[in-house]
Amino acid sequence: MATVLVPKLPKECAFELVTERARIDTRLEELLPPVENDDLIAAAMREGALAPGKRIRPLLMLLASRDLDAFSPAILDLGCAVEMVHAASLFLDDMPCMDNATLRRGRPTIHVQFGEDVAVLGAVALLSHAFCVVASTSGVAPVLRNQMVCMLTSAVGSQGLVRGQYRDLREGAKSRSAEAINSTNHLKTGLLFTTALDMTTLAVSAKPSVREGMHRFATELGLAFQLLDDLQDGHGLGKDAHQDDGKSTLVALLGRESVQAQLENHLDTARKSLAGMGLTGGGLDHMLDALFGQPIR
Repeated sequence: MATVLVPKLPKECAFELVTERARIDTRLEELLPPVENDDLIAAAMREGALAPGKRIRPLLMLLASRDLDAFSPAILDLGCAVEMVHAASLFLDDMPCMDNATLRRGRPTIHVQFGEDVAVLGAVALLSHAFCVVASTSGVAPVLRNQMVCMLTSAVGSQGLVRGQYRDLREGAKSRSAEAINSTNHLKTGLLFTTALDMTTLAVSAKPSVREGMHRFATELGLAFQLLDDLQDGHGLGKDAHQDDGKSTLVALLGRESVQAQLENHLDTARKSLAGMGLTGGGLDHMLDALFGQPIR
């Protein structure tokens, strides 16, 4: 399956994804604090957030707003904030006390480059900076910005990414049901996808039916993406390989063929959500093709 953002797409669609990703990188670099006087915290923040990556979450936000004919410049800043949250989570995921990873996005992990102390402090700084970006984004009403800050903090906190990571660390080596694994996968991966698109539809004042459709789409995409990651664990692809050895993943529980079938079911449901909103063939549809290969019809 495809692992980059531009396989087997019409040239104009591939160009759009590359162009939008470049816009995200440019704005992300502008929003991050500069490195002054050998500031290792700022250096770690920039290294982790700007390292070559897919930028999936901000791309989804930009593409969703364009699909809805409701693009706002504010979406770019909100997307960069979500990317900062994602980068911060990777700082912590890779720590020796967690996944003990040494490679991320083809580079040494942040704690390997800067030390564990800087990695922890850099993650906290990135999170707080992300919340500041959301709270100060122009072009969005203050009451909506407040809601978005709450949405993002909930996605990160004790009932979100933190809870998912805790479950994965403490329960991952034990026998788990498919339902328990799926629940952890949603907290670890899917919740930030749903939050990103919930923020987008809130920012563009989408009607309730669209907000619900986007939420369903993001939920299915998040679950599919985690299954793709599990299936690719042995290949490395810019990060440490075999990180799931000894863990109770769906691949270990059900086998690769069953997990591949589940992934395809999630993608099919995601496409049906887009169709229900009249968005078949738009940017989000092409994004699925880019992430997972040719569409499943």
